[in-house]
Amino acid sequence: MGPGLYSDIGKKARDLLYRDYLTDQKFAVTTETANGVAITASGTKQNDLILGEIHSQLRNKNIAVDIKANSDANLLTTVTVDELATPGLRTIFSFVVPDQRSGKVELQYLHDYAGISGSIGLTANPLINLSGVVGNNVFALGADVLFDSATGNFTKYNAGFNIINYDLIASLTVNDKGDSVSASYYHLVSPLTSTAVGGELTHNFSTNENTLTFGTQHALDPLTLVKARFNNSGKASALIQHEWRPKSFVTISSEVDTKAIEKSAKVGLAFLLQP
Repeated sequence: MGPGLYSDIGKKARDLLYRDYLTDQKFAVTTETANGVAITASGTKQNDLILGEIHSQLRNKNIAVDIKANSDANLLTTVTVDELATPGLRTIFSFVVPDQRSGKVELQYLHDYAGISGSIGLTANPLINLSGVVGNNVFALGADVLFDSATGNFTKYNAGFNIINYDLIASLTVNDKGDSVSASYYHLVSPLTSTAVGGELTHNFSTNENTLTFGTQHALDPLTLVKARFNNSGKASALIQHEWRPKSFVTISSEVDTKAIEKSAKVGLAFLLQP
């Protein structure tokens, strides 16, 4: 019930407006072995390329080990330990083989009135990322900074806040070293049908450009969700997602440029299967 982490600021609106929309074709199958190891094999077709990935996860009490191998011959390993030393503390260690500079350690701490996250690269001159949020389940204020110890410069500093009502979340964030500002809202209209509306307005000061996106979602039945969005550049998107068995989804989405209607619509298709 606390304020969460900095990444949670504006998350409800972002999920409504951008989550599950796709213009590629994706297929994923998850199986689980007798000893509790979950294995997911997936393939994604992007234009003429087919990208594959195998993801395995082993969880034992408060420790989870994730290993991902992709078609680029990269192996990502992540070890997560929950409730380490004190309640609310999570430790995450990750690295990518063969990238010797990819090792990173991250600590996350969640409290009723604060959320803190810090990570440091395991190199001689690491990148150091710190973020923090203070507040409660009604109001949250936070900041996120990235320090490059090799140059001695802050390469990222963002700030934002959430105002939360029982059915409405309003957020404001300042990003790109103060070059852009985004305001968003999420309104849950009907919990019974998961009906919600939301929007996001982003202004870029260096280019003096505005980006406005509106979206909505509605559950046709407990297993079928439809979503739609439209932005000021004239692009309209819609999707339908059906859970045809527990944790198995089929999603069909499309995108149309209303300012160039003669162009073919982009269509995405995703199958996520868990036997």
